[in-house]
Amino acid sequence: MGAKAKKALKKNLKKVSAQLTLSRRKNESSTDFLGVRGGKVEKEEPKKDTATVLYIGHIPHGFYEEQMEGFFKQFGKIKRLRLARNRKTGKSKHYGFLEFENPEVAKVVVEEMNNYLLFEHTLQIHPVPPECVHPKLWRGVSRRFIPLNWKEISRKQHNKERTAEEHQKMVRGILKRDEKRRKRIKDAGIDYECPELVGLQPTAKKIKLDEEED
Repeated sequence: MGAKAKKALKKNLKKVSAQLTLSRRKNESSTDFLGVRGGKVEKEEPKKDTATVLYIGHIPHGFYEEQMEGFFKQFGKIKRLRLARNRKTGKSKHYGFLEFENPEVAKVVVEEMNNYLLFEHTLQIHPVPPECVHPKLWRGVSRRFIPLNWKEISRKQHNKERTAEEHQKMVRGILKRDEKRRKRIKDAGIDYECPELVGLQPTAKKIKLDEEED
């Protein structure tokens, strides 16, 4: 074999080896994209459930903090519990949040208690991922709501000492409502004479006087 033939043979071998290398790289890139390396399919590891906070919706009336804690502690130790309440009246908003110490317990609660019928309400229980938990979710959770005694508040409001101006304003309101009532009765075609209002004094019994200036 001459020198020219050897050179041509070397060039052909280089071209073939370059083509093989290029095709091998393409195959590796495609298999890596598909999750396959070295001819073996890699199995993706399932994501572990790390959520310990649960959202609970459609909570029935009467199922409050004590009842919820007594019911759900059968699954595992409860870390924190919060029932959403109205800030003014303290009434339940029928949803809340529950946190367990173990994420496996939270998973069992979701599987077993979601869509559970309780007092004609279907509970809606869903896990809250750790990255979605609001930092202020558990603020003030240790403070229990003390309901206001609205009867006592109304009693004090009614029996408070009024000034002459406040008393006259109250009398004007009573007379205005009485006049509207008489007009409605007359417009309805009812022949009825309403009794006159009694006990309305022009001035208040107790009047707060300002301190006299020296």
